[in-house]
Amino acid sequence: MGIKQEAARLNTRMRQENPLVHNITNYVTVNDCANALLAIGASPIMADDTLEAADITSISSALVINIGTLNQRTVESMVLAGKKANELGIPVVLDPVGAGASDLRNKTTGKILEQVKITILRGNLSEVSYVAGLSVSTKGVDTSDKDNNKDARLVALAAAKKLCCIVAVTGAIDVITDGERVVKVSNGHPLLSKVTGTGCMTSAITGGYAGTKEDAFTAAAAGILSMGIAGEIAFEKAGALGAGSFHMALIDALSNLNEETIEEMGKIEEE
Repeated sequence: MGIKQEAARLNTRMRQENPLVHNITNYVTVNDCANALLAIGASPIMADDTLEAADITSISSALVINIGTLNQRTVESMVLAGKKANELGIPVVLDPVGAGASDLRNKTTGKILEQVKITILRGNLSEVSYVAGLSVSTKGVDTSDKDNNKDARLVALAAAKKLCCIVAVTGAIDVITDGERVVKVSNGHPLLSKVTGTGCMTSAITGGYAGTKEDAFTAAAAGILSMGIAGEIAFEKAGALGAGSFHMALIDALSNLNEETIEEMGKIEEE
């Protein structure tokens, strides 16, 4: 069975199991992440207070840490939740939003990586380049034009080998690797970059797939494929109407996504 078929099968399993996914995420996209998880078949919970972050993680199937909107309180919650996840064998997805853009983001990323074992790292080329220890030219939370000249495959491999985890670099062509295996996904649509939160939603639904406790490589591939395919379907249904309608159609597409659609539409290349 190839990776596309494995990812497709995992969609069915996730919808059957309805894993609880704890998200410590940013307030710009928290509602989008919750709706995306519900649509794809998982169950979201958002708890970022230090007094309950670890407790909520302990009853969850996966933890997603997103550093999009940082403050000192949530940084501590991220570490506490991450440590509890590691203690209990719960997969951790890290989305290092804007890593490289500020001292606080850089220190927070470093602190999390030092104290928490990450299962899946999901970010754009600039963010993953920073995590890999490569030179980086950030543009807020987007990939800079300068970083776009980098080889995403090499950047992903460098980060995966450094952190000993699954790395997914998302862009025009997405790259997923465990440091040895590499797959490339070419699903998606440029309008995805014009709607706030599509990256955060991708990390969240990847957490949903990881919550099945299936192979993390398959979970990462399933999350990336799902958002890319949903983007294509949403554009076909509502793209001509504008970004707002596309946004709504994206949630519709995720809610209707199934094993058959992933197998039919998935564009994934295994090296």
